[in-house]
Amino acid sequence: MANAPKKNARGKKQTRQIAKPAADTPATFPIVAIGASAGGLEAFSNLLRSLPNEPGIALIFIPHLDPTHESAMVELLSRTTRLPVLQAAENTRVAVNCVYVLPPNSDMTISDGILHLSRRGAERGHHMPIDTFFRSLADDQSSNAIGVILSGTANDGTLGLAAIKDGAGITFAQDAESAKYDGMPNSAIAAGVVDYVLPPDRIAQELIRIQKQPSANEFPSDTFDGKDRLMKDVFRLLKGYSKVDFVDYKVATIRRRILRRMNINHLNDLRDYVKLLHRNPQEVEALYRDVLINVTSFFRNPEVFETLHEIVYPKILSERSPSEPVRVWVPGCSTGEETYSHAISFVETLSELRIEVPIQIFGTDLSDHAIQSARAGIYKESIANEISEVRLRRFFHKVPGGYQISKSIRDMCVFARQNVFSDPPFSRMDLISCRNVLIYLSPILQKKVIPIFHYALKPKGFLLVGNTEGLLGSGAEIFDLVERKCKIYQKKAVPSPVTFGLTISAHQNVEGRPEKPHHPAKEDELAKTPADVQREAARLLLTKYVPSAVVVNDDLDILQSRGRTNRYLELPTGRASLNLLKMVRSGMLYELRALIEKARKNSVPVVKDGVAIEDGNETILVRLEIIPFRTPARDQRHFLVLFEEKESHKLPEPKAAPRPSAKEQSDAKEVQIAQLKQELASTKEYLQSIIEAQEATNEELQSANEEIQSGNEELQSTNEELQTSKEELESANEELNTVNEEIQHRNQQLSQLSNDLINILNSATIPIVMLSEDLHIRRFTPEAERIFGFSNHDMGKALTHLSLNIEIPQLERWMLDVIRDITMKTEQVRTRDGKSYRLHITPYRTLENKIEGVVITLQDISDLVMKNDRGIAS
Repeated sequence: MANAPKKNARGKKQTRQIAKPAADTPATFPIVAIGASAGGLEAFSNLLRSLPNEPGIALIFIPHLDPTHESAMVELLSRTTRLPVLQAAENTRVAVNCVYVLPPNSDMTISDGILHLSRRGAERGHHMPIDTFFRSLADDQSSNAIGVILSGTANDGTLGLAAIKDGAGITFAQDAESAKYDGMPNSAIAAGVVDYVLPPDRIAQELIRIQKQPSANEFPSDTFDGKDRLMKDVFRLLKGYSKVDFVDYKVATIRRRILRRMNINHLNDLRDYVKLLHRNPQEVEALYRDVLINVTSFFRNPEVFETLHEIVYPKILSERSPSEPVRVWVPGCSTGEETYSHAISFVETLSELRIEVPIQIFGTDLSDHAIQSARAGIYKESIANEISEVRLRRFFHKVPGGYQISKSIRDMCVFARQNVFSDPPFSRMDLISCRNVLIYLSPILQKKVIPIFHYALKPKGFLLVGNTEGLLGSGAEIFDLVERKCKIYQKKAVPSPVTFGLTISAHQNVEGRPEKPHHPAKEDELAKTPADVQREAARLLLTKYVPSAVVVNDDLDILQSRGRTNRYLELPTGRASLNLLKMVRSGMLYELRALIEKARKNSVPVVKDGVAIEDGNETILVRLEIIPFRTPARDQRHFLVLFEEKESHKLPEPKAAPRPSAKEQSDAKEVQIAQLKQELASTKEYLQSIIEAQEATNEELQSANEEIQSGNEELQSTNEELQTSKEELESANEELNTVNEEIQHRNQQLSQLSNDLINILNSATIPIVMLSEDLHIRRFTPEAERIFGFSNHDMGKALTHLSLNIEIPQLERWMLDVIRDITMKTEQVRTRDGKSYRLHITPYRTLENKIEGVVITLQDISDLVMKNDRGIAS
């Protein structure tokens, strides 16, 4: 306990009274996690000295401690600050204005603001308590979490900072000038997961500023209200930088990222942040990196890979020819862990089934930086806590600063930058693994991407999504659910409802709300009710008071209608069409066409009164109004066409009505003459517009003719260049012939060397076996064939999967040790017929001094062992 008496260096007990946390703590406050190793105590002490007595935050210190000794960290830190310094205990609720310290020989996590301790386990590799706590803090506090990395060696905390940044939290690292050991801060900075690089005293000042700023969940609710134009500007800048349109990404996610960047740049108004984006391209890049999610790990959710191993992989591999490759696509692959996990899992499955099939795995992502990291295949040492020891030895090799995927696995994987919504998809895939990607997309994009996956899969191919994700839209109609818990689907034998090259017709604005962990369905229902009432009221008002209207696109196809439009529009005979000009009633065609052309040309509303149309026995006078507009987040033009009825003149019944007087006949003729004059004027105006359009077309044709003539001259010049290229190709062909002859000569030499090697091996009386890096048999001598019990069909197979005449349970471990340590190993073994041999395992070295396998030799020592046994017996 923090208040328990402690002994000082001289053995005397001393008690320090720790102030209790204030009872009136705020409902929410930033929780700052500080990770440090060598030199971190001094840095954290300087940070504490720079904080006021009530900073309004909670600090949790995660140092690297000796598990075998008591820690005096609480007492030392208490001397530098007036804040209560407490040693963390199980089920401690984090309070504001307090400092908590990790106890020795423990790991710590946080859930619902309560600290939980567990005994430090016997881990392989380095102990990573900072990563462990940072990740749990990111999951628990999201944008309320702050991570700080101070002085220390190695790279603990880098992955944890990435998780905090992914959750919209803020991250810090100590600068190299003030850090005694800059290994940990530099590792996080190099990974691109640090927002601020500052000395400890400046970090303290920034923490106070952040505490006064509202978090992403506390920003005013009207931060984005009525800011569609500003958001459109943000999307345009992002698209200009990355060629990616984020309009239909999940609105809440985009807004959290923008609020996070506003907090980092000390801004409270969206308008000011948009101005910053315009004048600072680096901020556009930073926002783009924030929007993209690059947090992943090897074999995430191991039960999913177990299910794939038991259910999916056998179905994919059944009845497959040895030359047909297995094809897997991993959209949103981030830095490659998911892609390599599938490759490793497939290789293990093939080894167990003793099948040799080519594997092609494609990993795609929007981030160029993530793709480059994936191609390199180099990861931090902390992956030793995620991957089993056997996998680590078999599929990785140690490099400075971490581990690298073996070349055989890297060769199976191809990484490329791709936007799955706009770029052509892959095809003929056996498996698509798209985990934890759909949750960041709006329902519009989810409904669009599911048919793309259906198109990309082979018949009976499989789709894997995240445990919290599902298939929207037509997903249930084109996929069958194979495994509910792991969300594995299989393609149905139905046509793929996918259309390429088309953009989404409308943008649905999903209002972002702070996400709460409890009762999401109830909150959604409460938030939904006012919107339903508002929509119904708007519908009633539109029906009763708003004139009849239709919305058309730039091609004049009707997209929506309002009110009763059957008096003005009717479905044409023949092939059905929703084109406005084909549906409008006679009498309005010319006026409507002329008005639309005028509105399209000038981009302003146009109106015309007194347009007469016939409706049975009535003449209707209609007011036409055309209003051009553009959608808020898209650069597409539309027109609102309003039909407002002014008055109607009912024609007299031919039989029941009395004979009209001369004056009435004269008035009717004048009305008819006026109507005909109006139609004639409209026709003349329309013909004039056609003439002007024809003249413009003639000018364009004249210009095109000149361009064609210019193009003809360019083609003639190109023809001459092709003639020159032909001569160059003929010369290059001669050079290729020369190179081909040299290659043939080298092939003959290689064939001679191969023959010599085969004869040497066949003539050798020593048992020799050569194995590749993945422990598959390359060559062996006849004597080795006899002793080990090989057959000619075993060439290329894994040695560890064969039944041998020699029982060597530790053989695989010995061979992996030799490859890792680059040393020779000698052991005494015995065959089943009782003979004794001395087993030598040496590294297989290439001319480039690379280790690409092992060489096993046997020396018969049966006589020597027998003499020794006789001597002992006598």
